[in-house]
Amino acid sequence: MDLSELRELIRIFERAAVTELEYETEGSKVRLRKELTSAGVPGVVVERGPGAPSDESGTPEEEVFPPDQPIIPAPMVGVFYQSPAPDARPFVQPGDFIEEGQTVCIIEAMKLMNEVRSPLSGKLVSVLVENGEPVEFGQPLFVLESG
Repeated sequence: MDLSELRELIRIFERAAVTELEYETEGSKVRLRKELTSAGVPGVVVERGPGAPSDESGTPEEEVFPPDQPIIPAPMVGVFYQSPAPDARPFVQPGDFIEEGQTVCIIEAMKLMNEVRSPLSGKLVSVLVENGEPVEFGQPLFVLESG
């Protein structure tokens, strides 16, 4: 299952009147469930099955973000890069405070390197994309602390 299929599955699931969904294809397994976040608002939990990244305990990663969580989306389709060069430090890292207009990453599209500037200010909570990973228009790249 590729990233676009997963995002489409999540979009459908968010609108459905079900609270849990398990989907398995050859080599991929995803379980989605709706639950309240610590702030008491509904969110979607994404559990990735075998072959997906896991924490040190071997447990599949889970990500829960409320629907109103501030995010920085991809402004275009391309390849995501966290730093200006392979040996350079990332533009931003979790824990950094990001100013509106600050460069947060580069997206390569059609052999052109495009700097992505933050449309928001706030503390960076999470980077949702791996360096060198393809991204789609509107795909969440970064999660900021909700205010």
